[in-house]
Amino acid sequence: MTIADLHPQLPSAHEIGDAWSRQVARRRIYTIFGLIVLLAAFISSVQFANESNAGHFFERLPHLFDFLSWLIPKNWGDVWRALFDLPSPNDPGTGGEEYNFALGRHYIWGGFYIPEYFELMLITFNVALVSTIIGFIFAVPLSFIASRNLTPSKPLRIVVKRFMEILRAFPEIVIAGLFAAIISIGPVSAIIAVGLHSIGALGKLFYETVENVDMKADEGVKSVGASWSERVRFAALPQVLPNFMSYALLRVEINVRASTIIGAVGGGGIGEELKLSISRGFGAKTLALILLLFITILAVDQFSAWLRRRLVGDHAFLLQH
Repeated sequence: MTIADLHPQLPSAHEIGDAWSRQVARRRIYTIFGLIVLLAAFISSVQFANESNAGHFFERLPHLFDFLSWLIPKNWGDVWRALFDLPSPNDPGTGGEEYNFALGRHYIWGGFYIPEYFELMLITFNVALVSTIIGFIFAVPLSFIASRNLTPSKPLRIVVKRFMEILRAFPEIVIAGLFAAIISIGPVSAIIAVGLHSIGALGKLFYETVENVDMKADEGVKSVGASWSERVRFAALPQVLPNFMSYALLRVEINVRASTIIGAVGGGGIGEELKLSISRGFGAKTLALILLLFITILAVDQFSAWLRRRLVGDHAFLLQH
């Protein structure tokens, strides 16, 4: 007796091969159709751009990267001099700002000073850090209220979830512009904007984490008469806190970039100076600012990765066999 006799409903190898060939052909057709749609959308958008620019879109297209000509400095040493506010041999001495790097020094005591761009980067990082702390403080309780396994009231969960969706629906730059009109431009409006957006973003990540916790500990504390806050404190929070901290550290990296963008529209920090350098055509200063921003984001990323490993544990980063 063969397997085919025991299971006559099983398809043969030939039928399986035909089904696989049909599936591959179907996927290939879908891929070709998708590429045709993307190509048509690209051609339509280019034609629209050309008509919107009175036919000068294709004419000006070769000049797309002309800014690289002024971005390359005459002396690459000026990039480091601009970064540390050192005198430049290219400074004509007329009081201009392009090569008068020492003009931006912030003296602390005697001849000791902090380079201008380091101070601006510190402001941007502080905005990102304070915003993340604000987002973390408010997102933690909201996430427990929004979770299905801890909050039985469906209307309350819906209200909290919709509230967090509204907070993260608007880009930080829009919220910053609103508060800049209400209070004033500067780091305060940037902190409020990034902080509100962080509440919504972290809240979603947090309540999804809470909904995946092991409920055995919750059943244990609930059986001895624990209140809702005690269930959260002693059963759920110890399980999710390492992941909460991991998400918060990741949010710091995102908020550093967001704070830089907001700074370009009046939020203070390094973003505002970067915008001015680009608009004035200061190549050495622009490259110095980009270099400092890149190093800062890289340092924050590496430190966050190290700290996440310490909090969550190396086992969470190992491949499961």
